[in-house]
Amino acid sequence: MSITNLPYCANADDVYAQEHCRLDVYRPADGPAEAALVWFHGGGLTSGSKEDGPTCRIAASRAADGLWVAVPNYRLSPRARFPAYLDDDAVAWVWHHGGKHGAPARPLFLAGHSAGGYLTLMTGLETGRLRQAGVPTDAIARPIPVSGQATTHHTIRAERGSSRFQIIVDDAAPARWVRRRTPPILLLYASRDMPARAEENVWFAALMAGAGNPHVEARCIDHRDHGSAGNNIAMDRDPARQALLEFVRAHAQARP
Repeated sequence: MSITNLPYCANADDVYAQEHCRLDVYRPADGPAEAALVWFHGGGLTSGSKEDGPTCRIAASRAADGLWVAVPNYRLSPRARFPAYLDDDAVAWVWHHGGKHGAPARPLFLAGHSAGGYLTLMTGLETGRLRQAGVPTDAIARPIPVSGQATTHHTIRAERGSSRFQIIVDDAAPARWVRRRTPPILLLYASRDMPARAEENVWFAALMAGAGNPHVEARCIDHRDHGSAGNNIAMDRDPARQALLEFVRAHAQARP
């Protein structure tokens, strides 16, 4: 069961945002959902959409597993630049309006693949935008990034004239927001991920552990590359799919 093209952007002055910032909702066919999940598509912040085949299959598989799933489009570079991707706040819309479309009240999980994993971490850790949108800090539950970046995203670095592997950690980097107290976080990455991406996830988990945070787990998905780490979540018995569902069910009743 799905609902398509729900507008979520409150920025009436940006025509691109008004046209592009829409989301689809996937609901379980039988009974109420166990939890609500916002899934951010990948594409390097320059491409991808909620209509892409892998994204649709992932969302449908999550709904088949008993979750309520919102899949938003968000503005893309170069037509938009940082921080537009984060300002397109589908999460706040789901918090305020998701219940009208069948979303359970709590908790709200965030997940996504690649660039979507980066947005998952940034939204879950740098919570100032959500507070400004009237979303309480404890409303955002546990981020589940799949092959996401912990440093400033390479597309944002390119917008600033830096090279892909000129590593930067500033306010646009999830690693900037490392701290001792966060909700539980599940980092998923591939054994054959893109260069430095697996190591970046291990490094981010180590930073959190060094800060005294015991709630961050990094899990390697064997026999996967960067693309299949996310896309195969739509498949039955996929280890990343199972890990995500186990994590959601373990934390669905607890407050952040």
